[in-house]
This record gives sequence, structure tokens and C-alpha cells, in this order.
Amino acid sequence: MLKPISICVIILALSASYQTSFAQGSEIATRQAYKLPPGAELQYSIKAKQSGLPLSGSASVKWHVADQKYSIVTETHAMLVGKILDASSHGSIDEYGLAPDKFVEKRFRKPATTTSFERDSKTLRFSASTETYVLKGGEQDRTSASWQLIAIARAAGEAFKAGSEWKMLVAGRRDADPWTFKVLGSENIKTPMGDMVAIHVSKAPPADSKDQQLDLWLAPSLEWYPVRLKFSDADGDFVDQVLESIKK
Repeated sequence: MLKPISICVIILALSASYQTSFAQGSEIATRQAYKLPPGAELQYSIKAKQSGLPLSGSASVKWHVADQKYSIVTETHAMLVGKILDASSHGSIDEYGLAPDKFVEKRFRKPATTTSFERDSKTLRFSASTETYVLKGGEQDRTSASWQLIAIARAAGEAFKAGSEWKMLVAGRRDADPWTFKVLGSENIKTPMGDMVAIHVSKAPPADSKDQQLDLWLAPSLEWYPVRLKFSDADGDFVDQVLESIKK
């Protein structure tokens, strides 16, 4: 799954990182129109390769939005292994869209980590590191980022076209990075619910990075929900999710 990213361990490096983080936040914190999709529970089948071993299983995503609050709860199960990922994002809705308060992730055989968006002090903190970032507005976590993108796509209309790019600062377990989603174009996706036309969007890591690549296929005919998601690691491991059902 997602790979840890190294952090600075000396005072001067931490100071430089903090200043860089502030600059990144300033660059990416631009307000964009958004339109949140209605709440739903999505069920996926998964095929994966982890540590070189083929796996299959299921995943669920519970997306809830009401009263200027949102929550996203995801669970991924693999046959013979059990739950391999449990993640949640909770927060409010502001002028930028989703405004996370807390992101919690629990991976297979690893302790849970918490990423906190402290709105009062405008500080982003991590239980797994001493890294901090200044909150400028619009920052996401690795669970909320896809749903923020969906909300942007629903509002963008014809501007959400092949070649367009959509940026945000995204926090993980230990630090945050600028993400760029690029729209690649329309594709036909086969699902248990039938064939669907979906917009393929890719978040590729920088050329010199071993971070994970994320590909999403968003279906305009289904409120822009993701009908397929694929997480690919530099070592060849991957998790590929295809939508099986939606409950609204």
C-alpha cells in the first residue's frame, strides 16, 4: 500500500521543511467551485498484489455529508488475510470544500496513525512524525482528496477535460505533499453494474519519487462516483478496485 516518506531529523532541516510547507500551502490554496455528491455507500471488488503475492477481496466506502459536516470511512478486506486497511476522514465543509479535522489510518499489522488538522492554531500535525505544516485552506488527506476531486469535477463542467490539471496539498501519515490530478480522457469501464463511460484521472508521483500512483475512473452518470480506483507502487504492487454496488 502507501509507502512511508522520509522526514527531516535535524533542527535546520525541520526549519527549512516548515518554510517549504508554508510556501506549498500558499501556492496550492486556491478556491475552486465545488459540488459535493450525495451520501452513499459503495462496495468494490478488489484484485491486488502485495509483497509479490496475488490477493482478492472486497472494499467498502461510506461517504456521508449533512449539516456542513462530512465523514468518509473505508475498509479493505483480502481473502485469507482479513482486513488490510481501515481509514477514515472526518471534518467540516468550508469555502474550499472538504476541510478535514482528523484522518486515521490503520494498516495490516501496523499501529494506527492520526493526522490532525488543528483549525484553531492553523497547524497540521502527525502522530507518526514531528513534521508540521501551516494550514492555508484547501488541504486534504489521502482519504478526502478523491472526494474533493469528485466535488470539483461535478462543478467544473466542460473545464474538467482531457489535459486539465487540478492541484491540492494532501496529508498522509507522516507529512504532506502537493498532488496534481491530470484528466486523461473518457474510457469504457466494465463493472458488475454494467459498462460505464468514466473519466480517467491520474495522480502520478514526481519522476524522482517512489510514492504511490493513484488512478481514478469517475462516472458522470453516477454522480461522478469512482467506478474504479487503482493504487500502484513503484515495486509493482497494486490494489485495483471495481465498483459492484451503490446504496444511497
